[in-house]
Amino acid sequence: MTDWGDLDLLLDSPSSFTVTSSARGTVKDKANFKVEEDVSALRKAIEGIGTTEKTLIEVLTQRSNAQRQLIAKAYEKATGRKLAADLEGDTHGDFEDVLVALITPPAVYDCQEVIKAIKGAGTTESTLTEIFASRSNRQIKALSEAYLAETGKALIHDLKSEVSGDYGKALLILAEGKRDESTNVDSAKAKADAKALYEAGEKKWGTDEGKFIDILCHRSIPQLRQTLVEYKTISKKTLQESIESEMSGNMESLLVAVVKCVKTVPAYLAERLFKSMKGAGTTESTLTRILVSRSEIDLLDIRAEYKKLFGSSLYSQLESEVSSSYGDTLKRLCGQD
Repeated sequence: MTDWGDLDLLLDSPSSFTVTSSARGTVKDKANFKVEEDVSALRKAIEGIGTTEKTLIEVLTQRSNAQRQLIAKAYEKATGRKLAADLEGDTHGDFEDVLVALITPPAVYDCQEVIKAIKGAGTTESTLTEIFASRSNRQIKALSEAYLAETGKALIHDLKSEVSGDYGKALLILAEGKRDESTNVDSAKAKADAKALYEAGEKKWGTDEGKFIDILCHRSIPQLRQTLVEYKTISKKTLQESIESEMSGNMESLLVAVVKCVKTVPAYLAERLFKSMKGAGTTESTLTRILVSRSEIDLLDIRAEYKKLFGSSLYSQLESEVSSSYGDTLKRLCGQD
């Protein structure tokens, strides 16, 4: 469905994996931020008769995560209660989830989403795929540290008992957060890797998944971009098309996600947002996770890709798909063009 256009343009385009500033986010530090004022506004909204949702939305969506951490600390100091606990007591459902997500530090939020995905009956592979395919090494390391702090166990250790087969093998490599980060591209190696992938898939009876996992989960982003270009030259098909015709299930989904993120993380996430609103029922948990976790990284780019891919703005889509205070919160995070 997605036409990634000219692969050659890819080689010079920026990558969300290397973003260190919040230049492409929709949420920035609020200028003239006064923590006491915010705390008293939240207290009024929460302690008054009936919760004033509007104030909660206004304060929590229009401050950066770092500022929300200061608010949460000051709130607890002033009231002796945790802000998260008060929000949980006063709001419910998706609205509660998004507000609590907003006041959670990013690495801890990623970690909690992973815990949710592996806890209980059955593992939610789609969440694990999204997180581990789209996060940088630095984000994965921070997530792992948060996981250890939160559970007292190593993330890799817990994942091992939840995922299996080739999918598990690939996911565990990604979860180590050790993808090569050098920016130098070795063209000869890209050609050799492309050839190895072609021989492990298209050219072979039965697919050698190990080869795909090894190359796609270890090589640097710029190196893989060059490899995608070389692959198309050899194969006449894109690597994504080959993976889709050679593999199935979670393994296919994960490697396709990796390839999409190599090209552009924002387009991959735009597509995830589109799919979570398409058809019967909306997958609110995916909307919440992507809008909150990317609001200070690349949500402007996600918005632009969404419009390019689907012809309508993300904002207008949210308007027609999500309602009430929850919808208002997401729309404030998204922002209008």
